[in-house]
Amino acid sequence: MSRKTAKDRLVDLGLILMMVLPFVLAMMLKILTKPYEQGISVSGAQVYFTIPMPIQDLPITESQVVSLCVIVSILGLCLFMTRNLKVVPQTKRQIIVEFIVEKATSFVNGNMGKRFAAFGPFVAAIMALSAFSSLSSLLGLYPPTSDINIVAGWAILVFILITYYKLQGGVLNYIKGFAEPFALFAPFNVISEFATPVSMAFRHYGNVLSGVVISTLIAAGLQGLSRLVLGWLPGVLGNIPFLQIGLPAVLSLYFDLFSGLLQAFIFAMLTMLYISTGAPEEEA
Repeated sequence: MSRKTAKDRLVDLGLILMMVLPFVLAMMLKILTKPYEQGISVSGAQVYFTIPMPIQDLPITESQVVSLCVIVSILGLCLFMTRNLKVVPQTKRQIIVEFIVEKATSFVNGNMGKRFAAFGPFVAAIMALSAFSSLSSLLGLYPPTSDINIVAGWAILVFILITYYKLQGGVLNYIKGFAEPFALFAPFNVISEFATPVSMAFRHYGNVLSGVVISTLIAAGLQGLSRLVLGWLPGVLGNIPFLQIGLPAVLSLYFDLFSGLLQAFIFAMLTMLYISTGAPEEEA
């Protein structure tokens, strides 16, 4: 194996900082700008500032900032993992990358068919963006997947791709599809068509947001219960929320880790399903 030069180490360090610094800056920004709150508070993403616009002002929220941090971090991760690739793998890094590419390609081919093999990077990007966005809550940040505006943007992008592939079978076939099986069903088919991005967005957004709300409510309830049951302890011991130790961490493993990754998988699966069935093989 080739030994790393000082330049290689410096570039690797820069890419690692590119992965980590965005989240550090996002956490610092939240700490410095978050207003003091007493008691339980379940609210949307914090608005940092507003940009005046001709029709409607544009608010810059925490979910937008964290989403940008996720994109930059994923870009840094991709650049870090794909540096100095060789025809024959010489580093563990390249072996891991090739394994991920093979699994992503196999995943897409198995669910969409080989004619959609080029969708491997897109589906992998969707899963990574969703997963990293949900996992950002582990750092105390507001997860972008808890913001309907962010998830709706992803769903609209997928809907455009779905419509594009449906039109590959011809505009006439696309219009005729709304009258199947009978013309009487046309209004319902139109509603069903536009319900696709709505259902994708609200399914992802609702599941992630519900986890955030439930975790917050349980943590606040355990804090109050701890004061009620153990408040008689002398001195500072009475103010320590002993009952908050353990259970919130277990819930976080489910809602923040397992549920976040599961919703990323489901969103990717729905994306592949809707796109692959958008243009039937016999009409394409």
